[in-house]
Amino acid sequence: MIITLPYIIAQSFSAVTIYPFIFVRHDKCKADFVLINHEKIHIQQQKELLWIGFFIWYLLEYLFKLLYYRNRYEAYRNISFEKEAYANEYNLDYLSQRKMFSNLRFL
Repeated sequence: MIITLPYIIAQSFSAVTIYPFIFVRHDKCKADFVLINHEKIHIQQQKELLWIGFFIWYLLEYLFKLLYYRNRYEAYRNISFEKEAYANEYNLDYLSQRKMFSNLRFL
């Protein structure tokens, strides 16, 4: 389910996924197939780790990467979940062929 929340999502993001919802900043984002595919990859990741596990892992990996890169954007882009989603966001068939825990390849 895709929900528009223009005032809740930070301006630096177009969308945020919290299983089973995809929250977008603008209605036009709903038609962005690449963005939605990126977020659907996050939905699958969250399902695999039973939601809470995903967020704990995501936060810990982000903090580790922040210490390493000393840059919030670099830390964010190098989280394994994000690396998997960005690497495959243009492949609209990715989810049909994705193996479980594929983000581990991006650690």
